[in-house]
Amino acid sequence: MPRTTKAATTLAALLSLAACTTDTSGADPAATDTKSLTIGTTDQVSSLDPAGSWDAGSGTIETQVYAALLSAPNGTTDPKPDLAASITLSAPTTYTVKLKPGLKFANGHDLTSSDVKFSFDRQLKIADKNGPSSLLYNLASVAAPAPDTVEFTLKSANDTLFPQILTTSAGLIADEQVFPADKILDDDAIVAAKPWAGPYVIGSYTKNSVVSFAVNPAYGGGLGAPKNTGVVLKYYTAASNLKLDIQQGNIDVVYRTLTIPDLQDLGTKPEVVVHTGAGNGIRFIVFDLKTQPFGSATPQADPAKALAVRQAAASLVDRTQLAEQVYKNTFQPLYSYVPQGITGATESLKPLYGDKRGGPDKAAAASLLSAAGVTPPVALHLQYNTDHYGSSSEDEYALVKTQLEAGGLFKVTLQSTEWSQYGKQRVADQYPAYQLGWYADYLDADNYLGSFFADGNWVNNGYDDPAVKTLIKQEQTETDAGRRTATLGQIQDTAAKAVPIVPLLQGSTAIVTRASVSGVPQPLDSAYQFRWAELAKR
Repeated sequence: MPRTTKAATTLAALLSLAACTTDTSGADPAATDTKSLTIGTTDQVSSLDPAGSWDAGSGTIETQVYAALLSAPNGTTDPKPDLAASITLSAPTTYTVKLKPGLKFANGHDLTSSDVKFSFDRQLKIADKNGPSSLLYNLASVAAPAPDTVEFTLKSANDTLFPQILTTSAGLIADEQVFPADKILDDDAIVAAKPWAGPYVIGSYTKNSVVSFAVNPAYGGGLGAPKNTGVVLKYYTAASNLKLDIQQGNIDVVYRTLTIPDLQDLGTKPEVVVHTGAGNGIRFIVFDLKTQPFGSATPQADPAKALAVRQAAASLVDRTQLAEQVYKNTFQPLYSYVPQGITGATESLKPLYGDKRGGPDKAAAASLLSAAGVTPPVALHLQYNTDHYGSSSEDEYALVKTQLEAGGLFKVTLQSTEWSQYGKQRVADQYPAYQLGWYADYLDADNYLGSFFADGNWVNNGYDDPAVKTLIKQEQTETDAGRRTATLGQIQDTAAKAVPIVPLLQGSTAIVTRASVSGVPQPLDSAYQFRWAELAKR
């Protein structure tokens, strides 16, 4: 189970999803309020529109200012009523939600079932490639038969995961008087319209520089009033400056991302606490099946050769070396698409590639290429990112390049792109192979497998296996635990043979606070939807 430990034991997740933004210094808007908090981050916002973003940097803000029908309070994985008064499975394919009375947005607009229906319809209509709409895979329609009643009709019966999905970014409620039904709204327009229904409102907003939050007096959800009087979120370009400010007391909390040496050093300081736990974050390489070597959109298109290239890469990566040399064993090798510790996780790639025990094997990789008629070296363009996935990504992918080029089988060209363009360019098939990472929205294997391999999935790399899609639909509504676990294993085994994604590492979660700050969630199992309302200064 996740737990709070010393920094030197499990220090990983602040490296998992990091962004390079703008250092801010000088006058602190919260400086005169001893009960307010200042949080520092190197992460980055892509969009404040719930339909237009599905990344940790955006979700950090969205989780504070929007609300959902259900939420999973800090330290738990069980959905609890937030805007909802109740939720019932009123028929095999119907969930009925009753709203709490008197709900309002911060701008004074009533929040009714019409807004709820609008929000879900909008997610499905826009279906932004970088948004969370794919989580609504089983949603057929939404009805609002009364101002306080919402009916969700599902495509398949007995979907016990649907309440979990209502807690995610796909379930955030948007003000239908503010948001357009068919396009993403600009951040500045959102902030000006104050469509907040969560525990906080945004007082001032300079994107990826500094954002101030005040308590939302109109919040009527189930999380309760914040234990602090407000938050200032400051963005940093350099982790070293972030570390210095938490150490000197200029900020109260670090939420993504510090280097391992910085975390280790801070763990020795009595004025600072490094909270860590077994996280669910994973890191992996994605192959774009259209533009990878011999991909379907290349002049040399050949499915068998393209497969051999992916399998050869999977045979050459040395996960243990990556974990030891780059991350000092704060990450662990990952051999499938679901991290160990989550029910249904396998190690499907281990017996298939390399030395069949988890290690690399140059001869095995060479044999795969030769059997498919591929003449080495294979030219591979590999994209990575340091301002979202952490500065250690540079060392990580330099080592991956060395591993892939072992024996002359690959010739790798590395390139780094800023996160503001990365998400757009990867889904436009501009990267033949590229780095991605993932934090779970809810702690279930489906959140990984569905997000990677189902219809309309977030990875969006062209992998399309009807058998895998069928299995995913089966596990999503299977009520027998044993049969569902077996199906989850089948999905991973089948995808591993095609290896459209090469899993590398799984890591832990970390949040750094001043010793005077209380309320960090326990257990610290996921930092993706970390809410600030419980934080307070002692």
